[in-house]
Amino acid sequence: MHDILSCSGQASPLGPVQSPSVSAVGIKRPTTALIPFVMVEIWSDVVCPWCYIGKANLSKALEDFPGDVEVVYRSFQLDPGAPEEPRSQIDYLGERYGGGREQALAMTRQVTEVAARAGLDFHLEDTQAGQTIDAHRLLHLAADRGVQMVLAERLFAAHFTEQRSIFDEQSLIALAVEAGLESSEVTDVLASDRYLDAVRADIEQAQAFGATGVPFFVIDRAYAVSGAQPPEVFLDILEQVRSGQ
Repeated sequence: MHDILSCSGQASPLGPVQSPSVSAVGIKRPTTALIPFVMVEIWSDVVCPWCYIGKANLSKALEDFPGDVEVVYRSFQLDPGAPEEPRSQIDYLGERYGGGREQALAMTRQVTEVAARAGLDFHLEDTQAGQTIDAHRLLHLAADRGVQMVLAERLFAAHFTEQRSIFDEQSLIALAVEAGLESSEVTDVLASDRYLDAVRADIEQAQAFGATGVPFFVIDRAYAVSGAQPPEVFLDILEQVRSGQ
């Protein structure tokens, strides 16, 4: 189980890259030409503040990266035991880790400062704790409809900046529609177990990669970057992958 306020990590390779033409997971890459595009898979949870910070830092890196990049969000649950009924995140953390509300608020202030440096306006004192499986299922729907990045941004902003719920059905429907999804299809997904297998498969893949926290970025299945790293870290690895190193 991972602490929502300390879910960042360190940059590391996805195992040793054995040669310029073969990635750590055995994907062959050309050595005489640039890769036409780079895929970045992001394992994250929509209640993880470091995931939003990492997303912002990656976006800054992509502004300076000359190649084409496909970004795909993958599911991860920081706290599978989070309350079924949403409740105050501050109260929940204070009870879970001890120290009460004041200590939890002190932790949020540090994260808020880091977020501000990434251009994000956090209001963690008013966020809620709850289950995120339904949000992840909608991110898979959004991927199928070509608006996954839009929905991911919408969910993050709603939770961390706007203090809107990302847990109850009506709020999720409204946010998904704002991101470009059809209300009827979103309602149908939430009323079923559609995409639940995809969510579980993402979580299992993260475990197979050795991910112990999020955000966890896998770039072209060649490198893994753990944590909300600075933009220059992402840019350097993107350049290496693009050039076939």
